[in-house]
Amino acid sequence: MLALGAWPATASDDAIVVYKSLSPEVALEAAQAALKQCRDNGFQVAVAVVDRFGQPQVMLRDRFAGLPAAETATSKAYTALSFRATTSDLEKSVRSGQMSSGLAQLPHIAMLAGGLLIEAGGTLLGGIGVSGAPGGDKDEACARAGLDAIRDKIDF
Repeated sequence: MLALGAWPATASDDAIVVYKSLSPEVALEAAQAALKQCRDNGFQVAVAVVDRFGQPQVMLRDRFAGLPAAETATSKAYTALSFRATTSDLEKSVRSGQMSSGLAQLPHIAMLAGGLLIEAGGTLLGGIGVSGAPGGDKDEACARAGLDAIRDKIDF
């Protein structure tokens, strides 16, 4: 006879997964900081934050950002998340032939600098992407400013 509350462990114990995710407020704060950094540098850009599942959580597009900027920023964030690497590193891998250029043809993939992972304590939280500055290195610097702005809130 089993005592109440002394149930044996079962396979259903693995049926529920617990994970951490960014709040909309923190995702917005990261995007706003990235946008501000680019504005301070004189660039009109779009910034996207995707959640840990690759779904857009925040999209900010400055008034004069180019037409493809919003979609490209989202794709950069998604790409960084999907490959768990900065998109500048992925871009270099494709150019050097270490990674198949065919991967860059997949839907929602942008092997262009400007996308970073959002992670803390070994936990993947999402991705941030910036597009519209004159060069991926400048996009990435703005994305990094977005991460820096929330670092104290996500480190655990």
